Formats: sequence, structure tokens, C-alpha cells
Amino acid sequence: MRIAALLLTSLLLPFTGTAFAQAKPASGTVTVYRCTDAGGKQSLRDTPCPKGQQQQAREMLRPQDAPKPKPAPVPAPVPGPVAPTPPVRTVYLAPPRPMYECTTPDGDRYTSEDGAGNPRWVPLWTLGYRAVGRPTRSSGSGIAQPPLQQPNGSMRPPHGGIHRPVIGGGGTWIRDQCAMLPPRETCARLRDRRDAIRTRFFNAQEKERDSLRIEERGINARLHDDCGSR
Repeated sequence: MRIAALLLTSLLLPFTGTAFAQAKPASGTVTVYRCTDAGGKQSLRDTPCPKGQQQQAREMLRPQDAPKPKPAPVPAPVPGPVAPTPPVRTVYLAPPRPMYECTTPDGDRYTSEDGAGNPRWVPLWTLGYRAVGRPTRSSGSGIAQPPLQQPNGSMRPPHGGIHRPVIGGGGTWIRDQCAMLPPRETCARLRDRRDAIRTRFFNAQEKERDSLRIEERGINARLHDDCGSR
């Protein structure tokens, strides 16, 4: 015990008088008593001696516990490897393809991809004109030229132009009136056409079904690219 160690140490030191033993110990000190009984036997204690024994006291520093060791500092975490930055992907979006609604002279409506209005060559008499005289040349200023057949089999005006009706025979190019549909209406028309294809598919012959499958795949691709849906 710590008190026993102090008592043994105090045997080697001179003691003060009993008057000092009655003093109040200072803070941080302890008083050790040396007692001698009538037979001369001595003992050390930390309380005053019993009545009838000779007493000597000495004030000593109170034992202190050793300071607790400070905890070892926690090492800073080592940063892990930095994940590589994924490469930037650039996506190019094509603008939505337009769709046109065209109207024939009879009032019928249909949709078109190019808005050309189904250009076609018609005789002048179908437009209500009456021939006056006979043309002397098959082409030239003032005479409507006949249509030219393109490599794909379609008929187009010569030199890409549209001639006005000219009195004197021949014919002219006419087109239907076309107007571009809003993007939302275009997507609705595509869905309506797909529904019609699926309805027709059940009653179609095998050869027609192949054509319907191809058309539906094209509509699905366009809905995905231009309308953001399928």
C-alpha cells in the first residue's frame, strides 16, 4: 500500500513535536504519526496515537497517481485511389423529320413526307381551258413542255420548274396544297398509322404482312427518334 511505503520512509526522517501533529494538513499533504507505548514499542499510523502513548507527527506530500498515458494519435486515413473519370460521350440528335398534310382539289386529305403535293401533268382541257390555235413547236417560250420520266419512274416537270397553263394545247403541272404538321400532331399521326397496320395485319395475306412488318418497323424507329417513345 502507498501509506505503508510512506510510513517506512518516514522512519528515516526526524519528526517534529506533537504540536505540529495537531495542525491541519495542507492541501496535497498527509500526516504520519509515530506512536510509542509504555513498553517502548513503536508503530506508524495515519491517525493520531491512542491516549497514553507518546506521539510524533510529520507532514508529507500526498502520493499522486502516475499520469495516464496519452492515447496515441489516430493516423489520418490514407486516401484511396481516385476512380478514373469516365469518357465524355457526345450524342448527336437529328432534328425530327417533318410531316405534311396535303389537300387534293376534290377536298381529300392525305399525309406526305416531302410536302411536294403529288406533282402531276394534266391536259389543259381538264382545267377548263380551251385550245386556241395550234402550237408550232414542242418546246420554247410560251408553250408548256411535257413531263420527263425520272430514273425511279416518277414524273417530274422539265428542268425542275412548274409551267403555267398556256392557251394553245398541251398540258401543265399541278400540285396539291400542303401544310407542315406540328411535331406533336406528327407523332399522333404515326401512332394512328401503326394502330391501323396492326389491325390490318390479322386479315392480311402473308405477302402483305411482310410489307406491313417493314412499315411498322420504320414507324417504331421514327417514334423512338423523333417522339421519344415507341
